[in-house]
Amino acid sequence: MSAPLLETARLRLRPHDWADFPAYRAVMQSERARFMGGPMSLEQAWLHFASDVAQWPLKGCGALAVTLRDSGEMVGQVVLNDIPHFPERELGWMAFEGHEGRGYLSEAARALRDYAARVLGWQTLVSYISFGNARSAALAERIGAYLDPQAAGLDADDLVYRHPMGAAA
Repeated sequence: MSAPLLETARLRLRPHDWADFPAYRAVMQSERARFMGGPMSLEQAWLHFASDVAQWPLKGCGALAVTLRDSGEMVGQVVLNDIPHFPERELGWMAFEGHEGRGYLSEAARALRDYAARVLGWQTLVSYISFGNARSAALAERIGAYLDPQAAGLDADDLVYRHPMGAAA
């Protein structure tokens, strides 16, 4: 399955292309990636980017670049992860420098969550959020996710937020 193109009122969620890697790399090699295992080496950043992109043809899910509809500027990424070492399918997000606090990621995350339910038929979806990542936890709650203390995390200190799917979303 190829990556979809999704649109919201302000955003276009599109498949990544090679030109997106420098901005992605900059985030992953910075302190901004501290809740995602970073800062990362160039090799680690590349492996994460390649995995995000490669999931589409391999698993029918993956990452989408979040861009502004009016300018095309990339402001972040949202991702549906279905990775063998993850306990459950995950909805993830990251904002690029200077684009926080405008609601872009919550708008994009809702659109991708709804795509997962409507098009992919996923019945359940979580977000793994590192303890201490208050901004990410607040975003999860803004889009209707709730803390699920019974769910397994990727790491011992992960918070797992469960997303409402379908009619409950």
